[in-house]
Amino acid sequence: MSIFEQDLDRGPANHVPLSPVSFLTRSARIYPNRVAVIHGERRFTYAQFLERARRLASALARAGVGKGDTVAIMAANTPQMLEAHYAVPMLGAVLCCINIRLDAAAIGFILRHSETKVVLTDTEFAAAMGPAVAGLSVLVVDIDDAGGSRIGSVEYETFLEGGDPAHPVRLPDDEWQAIGLNYTSGTTGNPKGVVAHHRGAYLNACANALTFELSPRSVYLWTLPMFHCNGWTYTWAVTLAGGTHVCLRRVEPAPIFAAIAEHGVTHMCGAPVVLSMLIHAPDSARRAFDQTVKIATGGAAPPSTVIAQMEAMGFAVTHLYGLTESYGPSTVCLWQPGLDELPIEEKSAFMARQGVNTPMLEEAVVLNPSSMQPVPADGEAMGELMLRGNTIMKGYLKNAAATEEAFAGGWFHTGDLAVMHPDGYVEIKDRAKDIIISGGENISSLEVEEVLYKHPSVMEAAVVARPDEKWGETPQAFVTLKPGVEAVTEGEIIAWCRQHLAHYKCPRFVTFGPLPKTSTGKVRKFDLRERAKG
Repeated sequence: MSIFEQDLDRGPANHVPLSPVSFLTRSARIYPNRVAVIHGERRFTYAQFLERARRLASALARAGVGKGDTVAIMAANTPQMLEAHYAVPMLGAVLCCINIRLDAAAIGFILRHSETKVVLTDTEFAAAMGPAVAGLSVLVVDIDDAGGSRIGSVEYETFLEGGDPAHPVRLPDDEWQAIGLNYTSGTTGNPKGVVAHHRGAYLNACANALTFELSPRSVYLWTLPMFHCNGWTYTWAVTLAGGTHVCLRRVEPAPIFAAIAEHGVTHMCGAPVVLSMLIHAPDSARRAFDQTVKIATGGAAPPSTVIAQMEAMGFAVTHLYGLTESYGPSTVCLWQPGLDELPIEEKSAFMARQGVNTPMLEEAVVLNPSSMQPVPADGEAMGELMLRGNTIMKGYLKNAAATEEAFAGGWFHTGDLAVMHPDGYVEIKDRAKDIIISGGENISSLEVEEVLYKHPSVMEAAVVARPDEKWGETPQAFVTLKPGVEAVTEGEIIAWCRQHLAHYKCPRFVTFGPLPKTSTGKVRKFDLRERAKG
């Protein structure tokens, strides 16, 4: 035994499990009267934020929620969503945020697969949630934030009234304990449940606060869905910094510009579609503001025209890359000296890179997936982007095979093909799994193809990403009809998909004809992607 291990044990004085729950108790103690949350005319101070989270935790505990239980929430970017991010893990329970764009079948699968005990649901989404909870033994709590149909047994504010405002704030026994469950689109119809832990959530929030330069003066506008990787962990990062959360129920130009002007917004995040939305907003929706607003975007890299137009409007763009499996941002295209002086074309080419690992991620490398050796850092040799560190998921819920495959060789395999530049910055070139990112949403091409193949007139189908000015990417279908069938129109194919898929997953363009194939009979999706570019 080393001399440094003798009588030097961990104890309550020198070891506390890392959990983002502690961020709220700290900020409530330091900034009790600072406005923590803004939602329309409502204002909550940090002291009130903590009290409401405690009440929710207490009410959930009285409803039978305990350590290891799942609490699902389907809500817009509202205070209730923020409160759940602290109340649920405060009990040692696991928060499952559900994408508000999913249909009843997908929601029902998630609720059953996660063994959800309590569902918090915004009344706006009752049409999808109602059928999803039918027949399930779950407590349903309605969040009546903007009107809608109630399907639960109690309304959220009434539920809170029954909670104890002094309910104890408990950290996990082990920081490896699960804190969140987020379902991500895979290459099959059913999504995979990504299990996050307290340690990873804590560290990724710290990385975001550091990378995005959050401070007590920060005012963060919620244009990124909180259900996406727990809002890329900014649900916790903004609280860590003691900043102000500005909730936004609908991501539309007029309320965005109004919030920026009226509340002095300093930071926001969003998919490329948000940038496009602001650039093309009508004059009637715009508001002037004096401050520079930092905006981080993921997904498709912003083109030079978008960067230039955003900067002219008073925004500073940061390009991020991440996955649900990495708690959101895992790499960032960090600023370098001299970048601001470059011509816009050169600047945008640099900013198109996915960049370097965030401060709390140990490594982001490009490896040959066969040899697991690094590819040459020449900006040309292609390999797979792989990650490792404390901000990687625990694994996939009830899916040991998928977890083992994702962690093969001691790295998390992103499935994205990339190059490493000589300066150590990563740039993604293609998606090995053919995932389409549309408006920030992941769409499995295979899931869409499965639906197309079920059409009685379709013989073969392939789906690829088509570049889209507004959404970044949108699905395009290539279809070969069965011999002898009557002509089928593009509109009929799209309508068929809308009957069987969430609408955002449906192709907006359909091309008919034979599919290009390799000598072994595989569809040449690379050729189709080139055709989709027009």
